[in-house]
Amino acid sequence: MRIPLFRRGGRQETDPVCDMQVDTAKPPGGSYEYQGQTYYFCGPGCNRAFQKEPEAYLSGEKKIQM
Repeated sequence: MRIPLFRRGGRQETDPVCDMQVDTAKPPGGSYEYQGQTYYFCGPGCNRAFQKEPEAYLSGEKKIQM
């Protein structure tokens, strides 16, 4: 019988641009702090898009479908 390995990482957060789950210990797209809150990204493109228009993504006005 094989025992599954449990993932040792950080907690999961939602990328505010595309709604993907991101491991906060090693976010593939890095992180960005905005107004005292840290956001985590699935890839560099989502990070750049958020930095250009953070309010649009936080309000839900904009979303990228993956």
